Amino acid sequence: MERKPREGLGARKNSWFWKWFLNNQVVTALLIILLVLLILNAFTKVSYLFDPIWQFMAVVALPIVLAGIFYYLLNPAVDYLEKKGLKRIYGIILLFLVVIGLIVWGVVVIVPKIQEQSVSFANNLPDYLDTIDEKAREILSDPIFSQFQTQIESYSDRLMSWLTDFIQNFSKSTISGIGRFVGAVASVVVAIMTFPFILFYLLKDGRKLAPYVVQFLPNNWRKPTLNVITEMNGQVSSYIRGQLTVAFAVALMFILGFSIIGLDYAVTLGIVAGILNLIPYLGSFLAMVPAVFLAIVAGPFMILKVAIVFVIEQTLEGRFISPLVLGSQLAIHPVTILLVLLTSGKLFGLVGVVFGIPVYAAAKVLVTHLFEWYQEVSQYYYKEEEETPPLKEEQ
Repeated sequence: MERKPREGLGARKNSWFWKWFLNNQVVTALLIILLVLLILNAFTKVSYLFDPIWQFMAVVALPIVLAGIFYYLLNPAVDYLEKKGLKRIYGIILLFLVVIGLIVWGVVVIVPKIQEQSVSFANNLPDYLDTIDEKAREILSDPIFSQFQTQIESYSDRLMSWLTDFIQNFSKSTISGIGRFVGAVASVVVAIMTFPFILFYLLKDGRKLAPYVVQFLPNNWRKPTLNVITEMNGQVSSYIRGQLTVAFAVALMFILGFSIIGLDYAVTLGIVAGILNLIPYLGSFLAMVPAVFLAIVAGPFMILKVAIVFVIEQTLEGRFISPLVLGSQLAIHPVTILLVLLTSGKLFGLVGVVFGIPVYAAAKVLVTHLFEWYQEVSQYYYKEEEETPPLKEEQ
């Protein structure tokens, strides 16, 4: 004798409540989001429990970041030496010796030059400001600007008042922040002392890290997760190596250009330009501010020569160096890059500006793979079958 299905269950499945709420993927997704938000809210109530973890991360973050940057920079050279028959550990030691030699050369040659130029600029800064003030007064004395003289003087007074307040506040904050500064210097010293050891083991065993982590996942998750990690690693490594290479090229071009035209402090300005070039799109323009300042002091002809150097540098960088080194591997729209820079800079300051793009590139890879997985398991996405052309009738 066959058992009849319970009428209550069948009626429940055909009810509007079942269709629109219990068996609705949108409602299910909203409930999951609500649960996630509730869990995050619960974590905020007990955030003090995680203070030791955050303190530990604050201590180890800097040496790990430094080791990661140098790992991406040196790992291709280590792989190349290994392919040529040199044992990996010997290749790592050889590169360490080369890097130490470059650092010693920089400390002996470059650092004294930068120190000399920085001290000279600080000593001459009052004279530079007086020169710019005289030239500004000459321009404002022209009859063309006479009708705007009152407004300009008002804005000048406001600017000087703002600068005075800023200097006073900066002095107070500097005095009150000496303890924090000493703590930051101590953290940097500890990071510089420890990151070479982390870098050594990363170069030696870094290839085994991803497979080691993936082995703890379920079997059907291992291959997709390893693919995601490999792609994220490729995106970040190509960006870091490319940006550092372009920054070095930019610094070299500015040093040569400013030296040729006879601009003061060419070495310091070029190094500053290379460092600021790590900020995409905005770094080169920020680096031109001190160069233009010195060019105004030197005279109109120097302004023209500085502009020519800037145009040549931008042309070489944009047309040849960046496409050759970076290419289009990240595939990020320039508008997206600007939005990421603004957002990350607002949230995390200078660190966010420098590391916002590689973090976004890695997150983009993860989100892309998650969306592809959702397309496979969801009923809302499906491949449209191509219409087959009708068969011709045989005559």
